[in-house]
Amino acid sequence: MMETTLAFFGLVIAAATLASILWSIAYPDRRIWPPQQYTAITPILIWVPTFSLFGILIVLGVLGWGDLAFPSWLRFGLGTPLIVIGNVVVWSEVAHFGVPQTGGAKGALRIAGMYRYSRNPQYLADIVIVAGWIILSAAPWTIAVGLPAIMVLAIAPFAEERWLIEQYGQPYEDYRSKTRRFL
Repeated sequence: MMETTLAFFGLVIAAATLASILWSIAYPDRRIWPPQQYTAITPILIWVPTFSLFGILIVLGVLGWGDLAFPSWLRFGLGTPLIVIGNVVVWSEVAHFGVPQTGGAKGALRIAGMYRYSRNPQYLADIVIVAGWIILSAAPWTIAVGLPAIMVLAIAPFAEERWLIEQYGQPYEDYRSKTRRFL
């Protein structure tokens, strides 16, 4: 029962986030992401759903730990390294950007660090973390909620493109022409 309830809330968060991103892609002048104006409430609107979804995935993984017959070599040999690598990338880039800019505040165009290789290394790293957790936990509900979360993370950069062009102009266009979206 607890797993079903958590999965429901995780799917609601993923669906609402996906809807706001798709809205932002379809109506960039009335976008939700990135925020049109970064205010005191913006971090709450960004981080509460984000950390709630990740928290739900963690709990679902713990509750359903090993329910699927994934081989140990796969779970621990692939899942664990993906989680570690993803976290190193995400948190090293958050350290460079700062939490506000990672959450949609305006700042400097970053093309150094992992951004030399990918225009979206934080999203890619988050995808890697979720995929690693799905593999490591081998829990059915983690797959059910994790795959929509991955879809949200894969689509989110498309909502940011126009905003980045508006913010940074030709420097961003030059960077975009030389650097892949993900890898």
